[in-house]
Amino acid sequence: MLVCPKCQFENPDDNCFCQKCGTSLTERACEFCGATVKLGTELCPACDEPFGNVWLAVVQATSALKAKNMEAGESAESLPNVLPAAPFAMVNRDGKVVAPNCRHIKPGADDASPDKADEAMYGYLDRRQRYRLLEPLSQEDVATTGAIVRVLDCQPLRPSQLELLARIQDLTDSEESGLPDLFHLSAIALDYLELEPPLSPALPMLQDAWEADGYTFLLLENRQALTPLQDLWAEWAVEPFQAIHLFHQMADLWIELQPRGYATSVIQPENLKSDEDQLLYLQRLYADAPDSPPPLGALGAFWKQLIESQPKLAEKSVLLQLCQDVQSETVSTPNLLRSRLKAIAMELQNAPRTLDESITEEGEADARTDEDEEMDSGDTTADLALSHPRGNAETPRTFIPGADVTVSNSPTMLDLSALEDEDEEDDEIDLGLDGDGDDVPTIVLPMHLVSVDDTGRTDVGRQREHNEDYFHIQTSVRKRESAAGRHLDVKGLYILCDGMGGHASGEVASEMAAKTLCQYFDEYWNDEKLPPETVIRDAVFAANQAIFDKNQQNESSGSGRMGTTLVMLLVHGKRAAIAHVGDSRLYCYTRRMGLEQVTVDHEVGQREIQRGVEPAIAYARPDAYQLTQALGPRGEQFVNPDVQFLDFNEDSLFLLCSDGLTDNNLLERYCESHVEPLLSSQANLEQGVNALISLANEHNGHDNITAILVRVKLRPNLSQTNKLH
Repeated sequence: MLVCPKCQFENPDDNCFCQKCGTSLTERACEFCGATVKLGTELCPACDEPFGNVWLAVVQATSALKAKNMEAGESAESLPNVLPAAPFAMVNRDGKVVAPNCRHIKPGADDASPDKADEAMYGYLDRRQRYRLLEPLSQEDVATTGAIVRVLDCQPLRPSQLELLARIQDLTDSEESGLPDLFHLSAIALDYLELEPPLSPALPMLQDAWEADGYTFLLLENRQALTPLQDLWAEWAVEPFQAIHLFHQMADLWIELQPRGYATSVIQPENLKSDEDQLLYLQRLYADAPDSPPPLGALGAFWKQLIESQPKLAEKSVLLQLCQDVQSETVSTPNLLRSRLKAIAMELQNAPRTLDESITEEGEADARTDEDEEMDSGDTTADLALSHPRGNAETPRTFIPGADVTVSNSPTMLDLSALEDEDEEDDEIDLGLDGDGDDVPTIVLPMHLVSVDDTGRTDVGRQREHNEDYFHIQTSVRKRESAAGRHLDVKGLYILCDGMGGHASGEVASEMAAKTLCQYFDEYWNDEKLPPETVIRDAVFAANQAIFDKNQQNESSGSGRMGTTLVMLLVHGKRAAIAHVGDSRLYCYTRRMGLEQVTVDHEVGQREIQRGVEPAIAYARPDAYQLTQALGPRGEQFVNPDVQFLDFNEDSLFLLCSDGLTDNNLLERYCESHVEPLLSSQANLEQGVNALISLANEHNGHDNITAILVRVKLRPNLSQTNKLH
């Protein structure tokens, strides 16, 4: 079957277009240049940018095959016929089986014309010719640790074997048909499936898996675009807090992987990757040697190599002492290791060493002053936890299965009580503490703003004849550099209005509201800080009054009175204010919390819910989506804008949207494909907003569509961490 990428309808294999929505099943537009490209193509022929789905294939001989060859007198490194002649031999594009001992095949006279003589063709990984090899397999790696090769998915609309087996599993009611028995997958494939949720995003996603003829095949998310950790480490001037951040992530991975026999994965330098946010990623899982799994001391030895390569870190004797203690087994358990990391983090921040003297992060936050903000000390941090839980503010802690670690969901702190040793005696010996962990302080890493990117677009949609939406973006950026470092001052005003009132009215109201707000803030918003709530509310009232007066002048009445919704974001430094009236929304996406709707629609259904009515009953009303507030139709006494303030606690993507984009839960449904990637600095926001508009036209299209994207990026303020130690 072919699954339509637009409507998810399942079509017969020979269909060229979706039977339900008519979308092409053989080609799609390049996201970079818009050219139409055949599915299963690696690079766009028009712009040479990546187009197809490329996975990393791990191919390895099973232990049974290795044992069989050992009995025959062959060493594991000299396994013959890395891939068997059938059925999983490499095959060329004509379907001919390639000789199993051929590692690299270039087209000859029978395979290609002379103008393609430079093209390297390695065949396919499977007999269905779905996964085409983009590079040769290494026989030696297949026989030992497993060969890693890039493969192109030539049939991306077909469900993978793993997906088909998962569907069977979902349809199976018998408890006796467990996952391993049903799937017939290798143990490592099952481990990927079980470990991915608690270790995301560190562990790559498993796309497909099978086992045949003594060989295991795994297709993993391709992370080759990420920078190898050893390269970043060589380029960075690594600060102690960055090292602690990295070591904490590696320790968490060790705690989860060591009991399952994959601790080697954490100490393979070439297997570790990192991104712009200094998060740690694994390329794949490496199985430990059955007879000699790496001890905890191997992790200490690896850390020591990293520290000694950095002069500034080598000066920190406490870090080197940690590595030596781990190597010598003075620190012999993961619990003790967590305790030592906690102690070092406390020492670097000059935190109290006894619980009686300690204070909580909440107390520190309450004691911060405006002077602290001006010094850019910040109240944010990169959470030193591995996982990125997505929850709400009422559930501040998340348990990581198998790791026996509780991590704070708050992006502003490392919860040191999460690192407490289970054994109180060990804690007291290691830290000189009294064993009571109730008041353990938290570590706050100073952060600073490094960039704010924004873009916006509006579209008439597919059914309206004119566009009543209006948006405005006004941003000023000042950079200050000194011996203490670089500081970025950002002041941004983002306004989105969705007008109503018919032709020549709705667009007038939306534009009038935006211009009135701009003029008001030009006069009453200085460059020192965000305006207070009273000023923001007065600005909204001024916009309402301007439209209301226009309605009065025109003697409009009833539905003829023009009006508009409003959603507005004000940014100053690392703080923001949000105001809204009506059903235009503001969303925020972060790695930890996922996609959150920040505003609550001013409509009858929501009003009833706030009164205690069940949502199903509230939205069964025929007027459930009727607005309870808008700018312009009525006087100031009938307008009560919602205003809220927030701090930038981590990298964030804000989306201001009209209902043409948010209807039918469109953003929630397509968050992973259309929102999540835009948080990366490498993502082009203009292309992202264009993709969102196209998505709304495909699935909604009944209304005007407008979106503003604002991406905020933060980094540790190393000049401030130096002051702490």
